[in-house]
Amino acid sequence: MTRMRRSLVTQIALLVSVLFALAPLSAQDAPDPSKWEAEVRAFEAADMSEPPVRGGIIFTGSSSIRMWTTLKEDFPGLPVMNRGIGGSMLPEVTAFVDRLITPHQPMLVVIYCGGNDINAGRSADQVFRDFKAFVKAVHTPLPTTRIAYISIAPNPARWAQVETVKAANSAIRQYIRTDSTLDFIDVFPEMLGPDGQPKPDIFLDDRLHMNRKGYELWTTIVRPHLRLYRE
Repeated sequence: MTRMRRSLVTQIALLVSVLFALAPLSAQDAPDPSKWEAEVRAFEAADMSEPPVRGGIIFTGSSSIRMWTTLKEDFPGLPVMNRGIGGSMLPEVTAFVDRLITPHQPMLVVIYCGGNDINAGRSADQVFRDFKAFVKAVHTPLPTTRIAYISIAPNPARWAQVETVKAANSAIRQYIRTDSTLDFIDVFPEMLGPDGQPKPDIFLDDRLHMNRKGYELWTTIVRPHLRLYRE
């Protein structure tokens, strides 16, 4: 796949990510992995053209990962690869574990997902159970691969859902404490200002996705967790 073609695929995927994230949702939208098939095939094609190193670090999840286009620059010297599926929910990412994660036998999987699930009407308990299902899907073929979960972030556009977000984060954090192969990366408090509200200057105009300043904040928080797994 040529550089120009990869760039086009990336631009199209980012547009799809934004459209799905901002689309109005029903009381509870059911996860539907099939709508991401084209995006996953594009990743598979890229992997065939330029096979990533095994034992690396895979970032996956929804649009906040898919739109992290500076991932390699932000973590120089680390074998990071972006396999985010913009607009996805946890069960949808789990459905593609055998195609996006397992073949690369990563040392570490970093996942950010769950916000779209809550926006689709899923409860904190459903998000928690879906995260456990993701862990099982990864650990069944790759029992020694570590998994780091980035907490669901606060954002102005979905602030009305913050209590459900907090409940899901809390349940997942407690579960992670019981398993030494899991890690919890808490970005939530660092994204709030002194007034307890999301910092307005770290978001794009949609008040949902982060701008460069937001990703710089995440980089600072995430970096120590990646270094840990290089030791």
